[in-house]
Amino acid sequence: MTVALWLLAIQGVIGAFDTIYYHEWRARLPARGRQSASELKLHAGRDFLYAVIFGSLPWLAWQGAWVIALSLVLVAEIVITLWDFVAEISVRKDMGDVYAGERVTHAVMGILYGGMLAFLIPVLLSWWPLPTTLAPASPDVPELLRWSLTLMAAGVFLSGVRDLYAAFGLPHGNWPWPPGAPARGRAR
Repeated sequence: MTVALWLLAIQGVIGAFDTIYYHEWRARLPARGRQSASELKLHAGRDFLYAVIFGSLPWLAWQGAWVIALSLVLVAEIVITLWDFVAEISVRKDMGDVYAGERVTHAVMGILYGGMLAFLIPVLLSWWPLPTTLAPASPDVPELLRWSLTLMAAGVFLSGVRDLYAAFGLPHGNWPWPPGAPARGRAR
């Protein structure tokens, strides 16, 4: 389980970089108004799923039927990510597509997610026959890792709230960018 959590933490760091550098600084998605709303809503949905994953796995064992619920969260993240890849085509058309480095970052995160799942699936299979409960996680998880993932859960939740707020065009949702602020450089 600890290896899965370390891979998840690495993905969280890379995901934070992707959000801050590419989504906020380069593409300025929140400033693009309705044009980026579909992508921002997908990002928000995925962020809320990651908040559950980051916030629960270091602390809880999803035992018995709870394995189904966690599996649905994990699969929903994959579905939203694939949907986001398609949505980016239309949202980023005037920018020339997703930035090349951003595409590489997304690929690395996909590989990390797959690796994390490879280490997590045997844990889920061991939890499945146990009584249905959310039990305390293994004490073997390093405290630094637990608290780092908990902070990431809070950060990704706030990022999701920010994206959803901007997607609905609420007042000052474009902050810190002026409304309609152009992206920094073309993606291609």
